[in-house]
Amino acid sequence: MEFATVLVGAVIFLILFLWLRSASRNLPPCPLRPLPVVGHLFYMAKDARPQFEEFRKRCGDIYSLYMGGTLVVVLNGYDLIKEALVKKADVFSDRPHFYSDMAVGMKNKGIIFSNGAIWKEQRSVSLSILRAFGMGKNLLAEKTQEEVACYVDYLASLKGNPTDIQVITNISTCNIICSILIGRRFEYDDKALQKLMHQLGALVTDQKNMGLINFIFWLRYIPGDLFKAKSIARNRRAVFSELMKFIEEKKRHVVDSDDVCNLIDAYILERNKKIQAGTCTSLDDQHLTKIMYDLFVAGTETTSTTIYWCILYMLHYPEIQEKVYQEIKQKVGTNRAPTIQDKPQMTYLNAVICETQRLASIVPLSVTHVCSEDVSLRGYDLPKGAYIITNLDTALHDQASWGDDSTSFKPERFIDNNGDLQIPEQFIPFSTGRRVCLGEALAKMELFLFLSTMFQRFQFLPPTAQSVPELKYKPGIVASPQAYEVRLVERK
Repeated sequence: MEFATVLVGAVIFLILFLWLRSASRNLPPCPLRPLPVVGHLFYMAKDARPQFEEFRKRCGDIYSLYMGGTLVVVLNGYDLIKEALVKKADVFSDRPHFYSDMAVGMKNKGIIFSNGAIWKEQRSVSLSILRAFGMGKNLLAEKTQEEVACYVDYLASLKGNPTDIQVITNISTCNIICSILIGRRFEYDDKALQKLMHQLGALVTDQKNMGLINFIFWLRYIPGDLFKAKSIARNRRAVFSELMKFIEEKKRHVVDSDDVCNLIDAYILERNKKIQAGTCTSLDDQHLTKIMYDLFVAGTETTSTTIYWCILYMLHYPEIQEKVYQEIKQKVGTNRAPTIQDKPQMTYLNAVICETQRLASIVPLSVTHVCSEDVSLRGYDLPKGAYIITNLDTALHDQASWGDDSTSFKPERFIDNNGDLQIPEQFIPFSTGRRVCLGEALAKMELFLFLSTMFQRFQFLPPTAQSVPELKYKPGIVASPQAYEVRLVERK
């Protein structure tokens, strides 16, 4: 008890010290005085998006917050985000190291949260593998089309009854990642797939506790598991253990370069080449495990959530849904499924997908960056180690970039006067700079193949004419719609 009292007192003193010290430094303005111990975490306990919008109105495009005792600088608006992540990429491209990785021995592993030479090698190898699959053997498109065919057949089996498609869509996009990583898809009732989905789901549930654990370090030492520190570590170990099993299985059946059809085999072959050549390399099983985890987390929920949002928007805009269908009938017909080769011709569908990504803004606060050295930004002095949050909502929704109707669903904003697709530079749903999402090309391909096939085969209708689901989101790292039901009626 005495130790806990001393510890809490020390933390309160540290918070006050940091606050008083920041007042004498040239930091961006702070919208509210931080609370003892938690800083500004309390204000974002439920939904940070409206709070961040209010802070921007008070302070402008750049302001400071404290998450526990950690200085966090929030950047708003496309111009400021570009200035930091693109023009000053040398300083703003690093990631912080969070407890959720350190607790399971994954600090500086994989792609998303690694830095320096390790990040460069891991990203380079992973990207070259994905590009080889996509451009050489076209395996990514083939694997995705195979999965989409199974997915729409499942939807057809629902016979047009009101259904919430979120779970099955999430499973289907997860299956594509499985195909890429291990070279096979699973049936939807497969126990191994269901186990993996359950474990990944537990990590999503843990997200609401990660802010406290990552920023208030001493909470993890409190007896019991009130703040879920032990649960977070346990769930992540369970996922990494399952992923490691896939790696061990592949290592027992080594293939040559001509037979490579999945990321695990390709990564192991590349590692072996470097070792045999005597080249210093960071490629190892731990990094591979974390890369697999990164791809599952970044490539499953985000893609399925975008699909889920698009269908919801179509329930509100049936005239847009019909226009997409007519484009598909004209460009592809109804006797074959769309392929990735059809994508350049489908201007209106591509615009609908872009507008869904823009308006839904499913990862509104992106992934946190950290200053690798002291830097000046917009006249303020940001110290080395300051965390950086880029508010993508502002880049995707600002009226200065998108017009007075920026909160309306309007695919035409992505079509120029000649009827061609146009992508404004402010359109950055995958972020921008050196840390732009590794799976951007994969996500674009998946979204096109899933949605073009769904539009071709089904009409999307609300449960009843009087019960169109509301356009509301659930707060979280990924902003998903509130659960809703839809009737998918097969077209004649």
